[in-house]
Amino acid sequence: MTTRLPRVIVGLTGGIAAYKVVTVIRRLVERGCDVHVIASESALNFVGSATIEAISRNPVNVGLFDGVSEVRHVSLGQSADVILIAPATANTLSNLADGRADSLLLTTVLASACPIVVAPAMHTEMWDNDATVANVQTLVNRGFVFVGPDTGRLTGSDSGTGRLADEDRIVDTVLAQLIAPDFNGVTAVVTAGGTREPIDPVRYLGNRSTGEMGVRLAEALTRRGAEVILIAAHLEVTVPRGIRVVEVSTAGEMHDAVTLHASGTDLFISAAAVSDYRVGNRSDSKLKKSLGVPHLELVENADILKDFSGVKGSTFVVGFSAETSRDSFVEHASAKARAKGVDLMVANLVGDNKGFGNTDADIVLLDQNGVVVSEFHGTKSDIASHILDYVSRQRAATP
Repeated sequence: MTTRLPRVIVGLTGGIAAYKVVTVIRRLVERGCDVHVIASESALNFVGSATIEAISRNPVNVGLFDGVSEVRHVSLGQSADVILIAPATANTLSNLADGRADSLLLTTVLASACPIVVAPAMHTEMWDNDATVANVQTLVNRGFVFVGPDTGRLTGSDSGTGRLADEDRIVDTVLAQLIAPDFNGVTAVVTAGGTREPIDPVRYLGNRSTGEMGVRLAEALTRRGAEVILIAAHLEVTVPRGIRVVEVSTAGEMHDAVTLHASGTDLFISAAAVSDYRVGNRSDSKLKKSLGVPHLELVENADILKDFSGVKGSTFVVGFSAETSRDSFVEHASAKARAKGVDLMVANLVGDNKGFGNTDADIVLLDQNGVVVSEFHGTKSDIASHILDYVSRQRAATP
C-alpha cells in the first residue's frame, strides 16, 4: 500500500516575481509534495509552461475550460491539501476577496476547503493602498495565511515593502499547513528587535539587532495556531499582517510592556536584544562637539527575563543568550539559563558577520538546568520551527 504524497496546488499569477516561484515549486517537490500548477495567461508571459512542467513534474493547468470531462475546475480544489498563490498580485487579491469565479485558479479556491497560503508581491504604493489593505484584511478574516511581502529592492529602481517573501519562508509556510496546529488556543508574547537608550535627543546606545528572529518566531506561532502579541523595538523587517504589535523604544518601555502583556500568557519568548545599560545623565539638548568629549554615566537596566521568570506562574519562558565566543558560548548560556529561571535558553553565536539579519545561524538549546538538549544550524525560519517543535513537545509532556 502506497501513501499519497501531500498535494500542493500552486496558483502562479502574472507578476515579475513569478520566476522566483519556480524555485519554490522545485523545493516543494524536493520536500515530497505532489505539486500541480495553475498558471494564469499573464504568468506565462514571465515563466514558460515547459519550465513549470519540468520542475513540477506535472502538466500545467491554464484554462477554465480545460479538462471539462474531469471537472478540473472543481476537482483540483477538492484534491488539494494546501493551495499556494504566488506571486499574489493586487488584482488577484481583489478577485479573491470578491469571491470571483472567472478563472481556473479562482474556481479552484472556491471549491477547496484546504488551507490557502498567499505570498503577495507588488509595488509599495499598491500594497499600502486602502483597497489592498481592505482586501487583505478580508482574506485574513476568512483564514487565508499570508507570508510576506518583504521589504527590499523592487522591480524598478525603488525599494520598499512589496517584495516577494524569501523562497524558503514560503516553502516553510506551505509545509506548516500540513501539520497539526499544535499551538491552537495558546496565548504568546514575543519580544523582538533592539532597544535604544537615549544619550541626547539625536543619539543613543543601541545594538545591531534587526528583529528577524523574533518576527520569524511570531510568524511561526501564528501559523501554528497561537494568538500572538509582538513587543517590537526598532524592527528592520516587515511584520506579517494579522500579528498584534506593541511598539517600544527603550529597555524600560519593553520591561513595562512585558509586565503588562505577558502576565498570564501560556508562552513568553524573549528574543529582543535589550540594552544592559542606560545613560543616567541623558542630555535634554544635543551635546555639542565644541564642549569636548562627554562623560556618560551608565546605569544598569532591569533584567526583563529574570524579573518575568520570577513571577511567571505557569507561563513557559524561552530566553536568548547572544554570545561572541564559540569556545565558551554554551558555558555562558548554561549559567544564564540557571540564573534567570527560564524553561528553555537559546544560545546563539553573533559577531560582525553572523547572527544578525536574514542570515543562517548556529544555535544550541539548553533546558532549565543548563543542559544542552539540541544543536541546530539554519535560517531564522528554520530555527523558529526548531524552537517551537521543542516547546510543543515540552508542553505536551507537562500534565
